[in-house]
Amino acid sequence: MRGYFGIGAEEMSKPMNLGALMRTAHAFGSSFFFTLNAHPKVREAYNSDPSRSFEHMPYYAWDNLDAMQLPRGCVLVGVELTDDAVELPRFQHPSAAAYVLGRERGSLSPELIARCKHVVKIPTKFCLNVGLAGALVMYDRLLALGGYPARPTMPGGPKLDMTERLKPKA
Repeated sequence: MRGYFGIGAEEMSKPMNLGALMRTAHAFGSSFFFTLNAHPKVREAYNSDPSRSFEHMPYYAWDNLDAMQLPRGCVLVGVELTDDAVELPRFQHPSAAAYVLGRERGSLSPELIARCKHVVKIPTKFCLNVGLAGALVMYDRLLALGGYPARPTMPGGPKLDMTERLKPKA
């Protein structure tokens, strides 16, 4: 897959949610992880992340929006359930993006939304857990930019040629 991405959340307060999001980011190949104005106890998140993602990708704990510094050319994408947000299945992901999720008990701050180049929403009836929402965004990015061919028009997947699977690799 070309490009890179990072993912994070504003005002995280639950270490288990942060740990789950960090682990999922690591699994999907995130280049970095970040928090904005996180509660001090989220540092306990390392205990809820058995993949030890903090050893494999940088974690930036910015105290506020002014302190946040993304890499040059990295586009900030807010993930928020608002009427004017683009539905995730209709969104073209930037090749270099930082996805930011909202608070566990609330929405992204107006100041953060104003700084986002794009705002996307997962087309659900109500808000999802921050870890699950992050996983869906990263999975959608993988589908959109991962070089997968178009899905088949009929149910099922492509037929595997078992003889090709049994040949030794060169």
